[in-house]
Amino acid sequence: MAEGRSAEGVHNAQSSDDAVDEQTAVQVVYRPRSDDTLVGLRVRTRIKRTGLLLRGVFLTLWVGQWLLSTVGHGSFDVVSTVLFLFVVLIVWGYPRLQAASVQRLVGWQGEYRASVSPAGITCQTDHSTLVLKWTVFQGYRETAGHFVLLSRDPNIMYLGVLPKRGVQEAEGLDRLRAILDQHTTRV
Repeated sequence: MAEGRSAEGVHNAQSSDDAVDEQTAVQVVYRPRSDDTLVGLRVRTRIKRTGLLLRGVFLTLWVGQWLLSTVGHGSFDVVSTVLFLFVVLIVWGYPRLQAASVQRLVGWQGEYRASVSPAGITCQTDHSTLVLKWTVFQGYRETAGHFVLLSRDPNIMYLGVLPKRGVQEAEGLDRLRAILDQHTTRV
């Protein structure tokens, strides 16, 4: 009889937790856009700083090469200028190309329905379901239009981007922020 009560208690506790999760869960419904990914990549770059540093060094070297060739020849060198402008375009455009590539990977799945609860994040599309516990994340950063969740691995290979436009309820943003603050840290 004690075992029966124990089993019932566990079952009731689980259903009680599920009820709490449904009450406190925040639903985020959105179609991913390229600019969502770009925001996530920018946040990742600011957190990691190595990519930002490498791009800065690369650009500085090209500026130096261009200045030396222009000053060294005493005239405007067309080839060096064209190469320099190409490098500037690549450094500026690479994150946008990367965001467009990610969009091609995730965009075909249509509407995303993310449920953020004390148990973690469940993201569903018509084709897949992804369940992530809070231990996956090292933290999050809030931007003007997004919450960007960063994975715990050293290279931050996973970014979870939750657009604020997907929160349907008026008090949903405050509840979402409270859940994130409770289960992960701001970085």
